[in-house]
Amino acid sequence: MFRLALFALLGAASAVEFEFKNNGGEIWVGIQGNPGHAALENGGFALGQGQSKTVRAADNWAGRFWGRTWCDQGSKHCLTGDCGNKLQCAGAGGVPPATLAEVTLKGDAGKDFYDISLVDGYNIKMSMSPIGGSGDGGQYSCKRAGCDFNINDDCPDALRVNSNHGVVACKSACLAFNNDEYCCRGAFNDPKKCKAGEFANKFKAHCPDAYSYAYDDRKSTFTCRANKYLITFQ
Repeated sequence: MFRLALFALLGAASAVEFEFKNNGGEIWVGIQGNPGHAALENGGFALGQGQSKTVRAADNWAGRFWGRTWCDQGSKHCLTGDCGNKLQCAGAGGVPPATLAEVTLKGDAGKDFYDISLVDGYNIKMSMSPIGGSGDGGQYSCKRAGCDFNINDDCPDALRVNSNHGVVACKSACLAFNNDEYCCRGAFNDPKKCKAGEFANKFKAHCPDAYSYAYDDRKSTFTCRANKYLITFQ
């Protein structure tokens, strides 16, 4: 009995908590682990307006979170971020465009790396913040990462995802045009050759702390060492 209690205590000490808080309309949270990492909560759950839910992960977990919007309880289909017409994504990723929160716990030098990414486009305002934690004191250490502007309201015509509810998401230029220049691939798979461009710059102007395109690392990656992170949807 003592050994079981000790193992439980050690397991609790090595876990990190992710608290999800919904300050907007009803969403379904999507969760996908990176290769070799579990899909927490079997990949998702519903989160009503004003609700919050805390999920525990191993302290070396890595993966992504996103919010699915305009979801139907009957068909289990969501207009944005859908992962195959199911509430729990069970390892599947979300269909872009969708705002992503990405995290790698215990990465290089034991630091946690996290960001808000619009590389696959935008569907909902989102942020990720460490609760407490310690860092190296740098500009991007233990700070809040977020996109607080509703890009759907200022999405260029060529990037819009339209529905009966209006514009429900905004594609990235890579997703919309699928060419090497916008996707930073082929001859453009080089940070010296692949530049932000008109559309990524527009995303960056609205959400300066978020990834706007594939090589936007320097101004968009945050680091910390924390036992809890708050992911907020607006």
